[in-house]
Amino acid sequence: MTSEPVTPAQPGAAPDLVELAKIVARQRAEMDRMRDQAATSAVVERAKGAVMALTGCSADAAGEHLRERAKTARHTLLEECWITLGTLAPTAPGPDQAAEATDACPPGSRSGALADASAPDDVAAALARLGQALVRVTTPHDLARCLLGHLAQDMAADAVMIYARRPDGGLELTGHAGIDDKLAAQWSQVPPLSGIAALDALRAGEPRWLEDFAADEQRYLLIGDPPERWRSRAWLPVLVGDSAEVCIGVLRGRAGAFTPRDRAHLRGVTGLCAGRLRAFDAPAERSTDAATNAVQALFEALPVAAMLLTPLRAASGETEDFLVEAATAQVGELLGRTGEEPAGRRLLEFRPALAGEPLWRGLLDVLATGEPYEGEPFAHEEVVDGVAELFTYAARVAPLGDTLVVSWIRHGSSDRQEQRLADIQRLGNLGWANWNLVTREASWSTQVFTIVGRDSARGAVPLDEVPHLALPEDTPALTRAVTELVQRGRPFDVPFRIRTTGGIRHLRLVAEAVSDRHGAPVEVHGFIQDMTARRRAELALVESERAILTQHDVLRAERTLASRLQHALLPMANRPVHLAGLRVEVAYLPAQSGVHVGGDWFSAIELPDGDALLVVGDVAGHGVDAVATMAQLRFTAKGMVITGSSLTGALARLNTLLLHSRDAQSTATMVLARYSPLQRRLVWAQAGHLPLLLLRDGEVRYLRRPRGMLLGATSTPVYEQAECRLGPGDRLILFTDGLVEHPPESIDRGLERLAEAVAAPPTDGPGSLGSLLAKMLPEVRRDDVCVVDVRVPGVRER
Repeated sequence: MTSEPVTPAQPGAAPDLVELAKIVARQRAEMDRMRDQAATSAVVERAKGAVMALTGCSADAAGEHLRERAKTARHTLLEECWITLGTLAPTAPGPDQAAEATDACPPGSRSGALADASAPDDVAAALARLGQALVRVTTPHDLARCLLGHLAQDMAADAVMIYARRPDGGLELTGHAGIDDKLAAQWSQVPPLSGIAALDALRAGEPRWLEDFAADEQRYLLIGDPPERWRSRAWLPVLVGDSAEVCIGVLRGRAGAFTPRDRAHLRGVTGLCAGRLRAFDAPAERSTDAATNAVQALFEALPVAAMLLTPLRAASGETEDFLVEAATAQVGELLGRTGEEPAGRRLLEFRPALAGEPLWRGLLDVLATGEPYEGEPFAHEEVVDGVAELFTYAARVAPLGDTLVVSWIRHGSSDRQEQRLADIQRLGNLGWANWNLVTREASWSTQVFTIVGRDSARGAVPLDEVPHLALPEDTPALTRAVTELVQRGRPFDVPFRIRTTGGIRHLRLVAEAVSDRHGAPVEVHGFIQDMTARRRAELALVESERAILTQHDVLRAERTLASRLQHALLPMANRPVHLAGLRVEVAYLPAQSGVHVGGDWFSAIELPDGDALLVVGDVAGHGVDAVATMAQLRFTAKGMVITGSSLTGALARLNTLLLHSRDAQSTATMVLARYSPLQRRLVWAQAGHLPLLLLRDGEVRYLRRPRGMLLGATSTPVYEQAECRLGPGDRLILFTDGLVEHPPESIDRGLERLAEAVAAPPTDGPGSLGSLLAKMLPEVRRDDVCVVDVRVPGVRER
């Protein structure tokens, strides 16, 4: 028995695996040697049998013939055997169509012959290369991948499927490459039905060439989702003696026939695969392998979940999978395949989803760097005494020569408690601290060193030196607390501040003493918590509350001032007044929500010539500034009209006044109306304001607004005026938007409600403005309301 050097076990490996790893390495090397020797012997014997079948010579003569040919061509004996197997073909019945005649060759005509000498040289060379690759194939899936890699370049094959006949006559998919797992699952079991090309080929013992998709679709049930994915296919039975139990399918995306060369090539491929497929028939070979049994027996005796992996490399040299050489019984359960045996199988074949998990990356990293890997802990549910319990595991990978040892370590309850304690300290930003008052020893958790910004290599600070960590102004209080604790055993909870490289930090130290039987403190337990974030939040909250109170006081003072100004500027009449033969009633109601006073105003005066001037306006904004702008507009408008300005001229000058005021952002709306009693003529103009409402003979309508821009909106406004004749009994309402605008109700709906309320029969006589306001206004008003109610006396009222 041979051996190979063993790399010492790494610190990350489980202690129980160290000696086992050495034994496993020796046993694995012996397994590889015996496997290669068996494969080589099988190839040599098959090549000798083929030569004996063709020439009729003895076994010794056939062996000598192969050795002479290898020596002449400067090949190894194994290479020459594969070349011989690849260049031999069944005898064709006709000399002109040697390759095509293989279709008519009766099953079992020459069990040892594979191809005729008429096969092209490039096909022979290709089969020789395939033969070399087949030596390391260990599973049907390996074989399918190997064949696809061989045929993809040679004849544009896109997928390979390998079916084995079941005892009931159906088929079982044993290997595949080039198709996804979903499709493989759909076609993993094929019942013994007619119209299945693979079954047809097995029953006839001859290939089935599916080269006309339209015709083939009518004749066979084609594999694929959709079937058009592969436009041409070949199903070839693998003959062993006079029977065939395995069928190989080659599927191509391109349409067209398989050339004579392709057919000869595929027949040679099936001949080469016969020996390898027989090796997959039963795992008995593995069970009879003493080395394999010894390794597996050792693993089965381990108390932990573990497996031994050998990397399987692609032609490019990259690791594409791992072969599970041995595994304990617990591995299947941890990998989600309870009850299945992973030993002897490819790792990704056993658990395909592993390719997307951290453990797979860990395996590749260990191969590349030689450094052990330990994965993050994960929870796994197990049934103990009929009760499902969660346990925590961590996977570890250690290199061993050119193999890997994977083990799963279950964390005990103490490990979990330590992990939870560490999580609590990290999440709560606190850490524990212990001081022995007798030995003066001190110990801190890692989190405490992080909190105080101290290098753990310097060790923990003794209890009597802890106050020196604090700022000078906090040191006395902390010193008193420590002294009381040490001398009298009195526990404490003291906040203090320290200075670190990151700035001032607010900490909290909570400690209590453990006393001896005489009551003297001998040990102190406690914790230190970083309260910086909380303290900053508290300070920010205090500042915010202080700013809010200050702002509230300012706003309240401002409201009081604005309210006094407003009352001084807008004296309210206690009863209706008579102007130019009109009965005028006014109402001003300030907003009930908010702390600001608005900029709504009105004017109702009799001019020197006997006419009446009626004004309603609204300044945007609230507060003292709005009241000041309101006063400016109110008195300026009256003064300009009194001195002879037209209504439109007055609006244009007021617009210029706002544009050049100290607050150039101010805007306002306004209605100016002038009533002449002799002609009963009302002339009015407006600047972005709501229309006037007229009630006449029980009918209500809004007067059509003349053109007019918002005051302060543009330097080139256009203002026009309109005229209306008033008759006895007419009622005219001027108002601001606070009367009709109450979100979420639209202003259009508010105008409709106002018209309905004015048209309704009065319930309190001529002075019905109060009932109108009661109908229109909600309980809580968000804006000021200003209304001027103008009535033309009727004939009887004069």
